Amino acid sequence: MQSLKQLIQTKNPVDKNKFVSREFQDYGYRLAAELGDLAHKSLYIKLAKTIDRSILEQCKRFVIDSNADNMGALFMWKLKQLK
Repeated sequence: MQSLKQLIQTKNPVDKNKFVSREFQDYGYRLAAELGDLAHKSLYIKLAKTIDRSILEQCKRFVIDSNADNMGALFMWKLKQLK
Protein backbone atom coordinates (compact mmCIF):
# COMPACT_ATOMS: atom_id res chain seq x y z
CA MET A 1 0.00 0.00 0.00
CA GLN A 2 1.33 3.44 -0.97
CA SER A 3 0.97 6.64 0.97
CA LEU A 4 -0.78 9.63 -0.51
CA LYS A 5 2.56 11.41 -0.95
CA GLN A 6 3.95 8.52 -2.99
CA LEU A 7 0.85 8.42 -5.20
CA ILE A 8 1.12 12.13 -5.95
CA GLN A 9 4.83 11.88 -6.75
CA THR A 10 4.38 8.94 -9.12
CA LYS A 11 1.45 10.50 -10.99
CA ASN A 12 2.49 12.03 -14.30
CA PRO A 13 2.06 15.80 -14.35
CA VAL A 14 -0.62 17.24 -16.62
CA ASP A 15 0.68 18.61 -19.92
CA LYS A 16 0.91 22.26 -18.99
CA ASN A 17 2.44 25.16 -20.86
CA LYS A 18 4.23 27.25 -18.25
CA PHE A 19 4.35 30.31 -20.52
CA VAL A 20 0.56 30.66 -20.74
CA SER A 21 -0.79 32.93 -18.03
CA ARG A 22 -4.04 34.26 -19.51
CA GLU A 23 -7.14 32.54 -20.82
CA PHE A 24 -6.92 34.04 -24.32
CA GLN A 25 -3.36 32.70 -24.65
CA ASP A 26 -4.56 29.21 -23.83
CA TYR A 27 -7.45 29.50 -26.27
CA GLY A 28 -5.17 30.77 -29.06
CA TYR A 29 -2.68 27.97 -28.46
CA ARG A 30 -5.41 25.31 -28.47
CA LEU A 31 -6.89 26.82 -31.66
CA ALA A 32 -3.50 26.65 -33.40
CA ALA A 33 -3.06 23.05 -32.26
CA GLU A 34 -6.51 21.99 -33.50
CA LEU A 35 -5.84 23.58 -36.87
CA GLY A 36 -2.39 22.00 -37.08
CA ASP A 37 -0.69 25.38 -37.42
CA LEU A 38 1.56 25.66 -34.35
CA ALA A 39 4.11 27.60 -36.38
CA HIS A 40 1.71 30.57 -36.27
CA LYS A 41 0.48 30.20 -32.69
CA SER A 42 1.26 33.84 -31.88
CA LEU A 43 -1.17 34.92 -34.61
CA TYR A 44 -3.95 32.80 -33.12
CA ILE A 45 -3.20 34.15 -29.64
CA LYS A 46 -3.51 37.70 -30.96
CA LEU A 47 -6.77 36.83 -32.70
CA ALA A 48 -8.10 35.30 -29.49
CA LYS A 49 -7.27 38.52 -27.67
CA THR A 50 -8.79 40.95 -30.17
CA ILE A 51 -11.65 39.17 -31.96
CA ASP A 52 -14.97 38.02 -30.53
CA ARG A 53 -14.87 34.38 -29.50
CA SER A 54 -18.10 33.50 -31.29
CA ILE A 55 -16.60 34.53 -34.64
CA LEU A 56 -13.49 32.44 -33.99
CA GLU A 57 -15.62 29.44 -33.04
CA GLN A 58 -17.66 29.75 -36.25
CA CYS A 59 -14.47 29.82 -38.32
CA LYS A 60 -13.02 26.87 -36.44
CA ARG A 61 -16.17 24.76 -36.93
CA PHE A 62 -16.23 25.62 -40.64
CA VAL A 63 -12.59 24.61 -41.13
CA ILE A 64 -12.77 21.40 -39.11
CA ASP A 65 -15.94 20.29 -40.89
CA SER A 66 -14.36 20.94 -44.31
CA ASN A 67 -11.37 18.54 -43.90
CA ALA A 68 -9.14 20.97 -45.80
CA ASP A 69 -5.43 20.41 -46.39
CA ASN A 70 -4.38 23.91 -45.36
CA MET A 71 -6.62 24.62 -42.39
CA GLY A 72 -4.78 27.82 -41.41
CA ALA A 73 -5.39 29.51 -44.75
CA LEU A 74 -9.03 28.44 -44.82
CA PHE A 75 -9.49 29.73 -41.27
CA MET A 76 -8.09 33.15 -42.21
CA TRP A 77 -10.25 33.29 -45.34
CA LYS A 78 -13.40 32.49 -43.35
CA LEU A 79 -12.43 35.00 -40.66
CA LYS A 80 -12.05 37.74 -43.28
CA GLN A 81 -15.40 36.77 -44.75
CA LEU A 82 -17.20 36.93 -41.38
CA LYS A 83 -15.63 40.21 -40.35
